[in-house]
Amino acid sequence: MPDIEGIDAITFGVDDLGACKRFFLDWGLALVGEREDGLDFECLNGCEVRFRRSDDPSLPPAVEPGPTLREVIWGVKSEADLAALRDVPKVDPNGIGLGFRVSRKRAVAVEGTPANVWGHAARIDKPSPVYDKAEPVEVGHVVFFTSTLDETTRFYEQLGFRLSDRYPGRGHFLRCAPRGGHHDLFLLQLPDGKRGLNHVAFSVRDMHEVIGGGLQMARCGWETQLGPGRHPISSALFWYFKSPAGGLVEYFTDEDVLTENWAPRDFQPSPTAFAEWAIAGGLDGNTGRQKQG
Repeated sequence: MPDIEGIDAITFGVDDLGACKRFFLDWGLALVGEREDGLDFECLNGCEVRFRRSDDPSLPPAVEPGPTLREVIWGVKSEADLAALRDVPKVDPNGIGLGFRVSRKRAVAVEGTPANVWGHAARIDKPSPVYDKAEPVEVGHVVFFTSTLDETTRFYEQLGFRLSDRYPGRGHFLRCAPRGGHHDLFLLQLPDGKRGLNHVAFSVRDMHEVIGGGLQMARCGWETQLGPGRHPISSALFWYFKSPAGGLVEYFTDEDVLTENWAPRDFQPSPTAFAEWAIAGGLDGNTGRQKQG
């Protein structure tokens, strides 16, 4: 199997480049390229987040109306891995643009804050930080609605992806290598057969950065969809915002790390399966308290 290391770049087709520029600067990405027809951002480790006009002929066709994610580029370890993927279609069975390249992500000296848990004090004579904003390390995963759950899952499994957990008949959490974070891709099949983007998730250092980034977005006037909160399936802590690029974006941290010894589990979809706890409407960016309806 080719050695796929994770998401290396994503490309959106959007209607309002100006709004996307403001949003993703506030989100904490670095703007590395700007021209009339597009924007290029980077995460800390060089993972690319690109925006092009929706009518850009170079983009793969959209699977839904309006702004949305059009393409995911997966990074591989070597030219040999890239050669092994040469004949893979440029669009997956769900209609999402697909590509591969030797990873351009770079190593970065980024560490989360150690936690003092019962029986193990990992942080001595050092307080936890308070972040004024977030600086996402990379794009950690993407989530799509699909009308072809089983077919699309088989497609990615043939590329070496592993099933981590599932909602039987409804959703599959997939990681791109035997060892790694809980999921790089989640496919969710709704009863109405909708296809399109649910969200893009950005990894940050720790829970303190989830909170700092979320409060900064709230201060800037961007709308929370849900969070902060915690996913019981992956153990990740999260905060979701509505995005002018389509769908949602998520800050997340502290997800489970799995190996080839992991046995996939089955869950029934429910609000508490999605979020053990979560704050509806988010927090006020100035007070840090729950927003009042």
